[in-house]
Amino acid sequence: MTKLMPPYLAFDPSTRRLRLNPHEPAFFQNPYETYAFMHGASSAFFWEEFGFCCFGGFDDVNRLLRDRRFGRQNPAGIPDSRGIGQDRTHLQAFDGIEANSMLELEPPVHTRLRTLVNRAFVSRQVERLRPRVEALANELIDRFEPDQVDLLPAFASPLPITIIAEMLGVPVEMGPQLLDWSHRMVAMYMYGRTRETEETANRAAQDFSDFLRGYVADRRKKPGDDLLSLLIAAQEGGQKLSEDELVSSAILLLNAGHEATVHQTGNAVRSILAQGGDPRRFFTAPETTAATVEECLRFDAPLHMFTRYAYEEIEVSPGILVHPGETVGLLLGMANHDPAAFAEPLAFRPDRADQKNVSFGAGIHFCIGAPLARLELQVSLKTLFDRLPQLRLAEQPRFRDTYHFHGLETLAVHV
Repeated sequence: MTKLMPPYLAFDPSTRRLRLNPHEPAFFQNPYETYAFMHGASSAFFWEEFGFCCFGGFDDVNRLLRDRRFGRQNPAGIPDSRGIGQDRTHLQAFDGIEANSMLELEPPVHTRLRTLVNRAFVSRQVERLRPRVEALANELIDRFEPDQVDLLPAFASPLPITIIAEMLGVPVEMGPQLLDWSHRMVAMYMYGRTRETEETANRAAQDFSDFLRGYVADRRKKPGDDLLSLLIAAQEGGQKLSEDELVSSAILLLNAGHEATVHQTGNAVRSILAQGGDPRRFFTAPETTAATVEECLRFDAPLHMFTRYAYEEIEVSPGILVHPGETVGLLLGMANHDPAAFAEPLAFRPDRADQKNVSFGAGIHFCIGAPLARLELQVSLKTLFDRLPQLRLAEQPRFRDTYHFHGLETLAVHV
């Protein structure tokens, strides 16, 4: 059945051009209405506000994430094309971090960086963190105010930032400052940013970098059993991370190690409470807990758009040709709701037979922290609902105006 076109967008099926302001409240509060319409009209289209082609079919997104004819690294090099003007001298610190971030690089540099970082990351054996995550979740719940609490600052945010800070070996009490730097840097990826946004992000990048360089120098003299020390010691073919690569990798792990997990925790709690009944039924065994987390990742993902550059002329889908250097948008949230890939995509069904998602990406840029994020979500959500099965919303939560990130402003609940 063809879905009606939402009144806040315009779509021309003959040219496959979409006009939709990402700051439209009706859209960012519920992007799935638009996605359902576009799946019926065309899952590949040109989004005029962004100025590039977007793909929202599950098979397309999954395929393009793995297609080596596309990549994160701008063919013209870094600094990339995200600036609001040609002059980027005010972004020197930010660009310096991006230039050595494996998220923004392609092989062979990406391969070397990821291998070094992944070895250090895996050597910590993420599963060993399960007792610590459970203890921390319980500690945070013990601190809840009676009657009502906002779960985002009281639970969803401090848990992942504490874990990643402990892993890296930086002071946990620096958590609020690390979060502030991260938020200011991540704002660079939002639609319609300003010069002020860029200058704030650059200052945060400089301060974040200076802070980490101090800790790197200390760990070189006194190595410990932490991720920063392991990154310093990690080698691949006789090569180590340079100091700039080390700082960029640590910032990436800190930013990525909490930003999406905070959003996903809030979205997951909202999704589960919306089902009614006893939430503990979704966490009766390790298998059901894992399936519930996977459905939360599919049902209301924390990141809805991931971009790639084309490296050659490619007909991505019939009638849609992209040229070298052009950007394409991969709509992860839309792909996760593709009716061609999922039975009843708008239904929350952890036991679905077609359980899959692209929320962590795919291919060589698949999220390096996915095992940690999954563990944190499994443990924190089970602990929360086991402890507080009577949890209920105190008010209808609203989403932040931050497309293509997708997370709540607040999550006030009665405990």
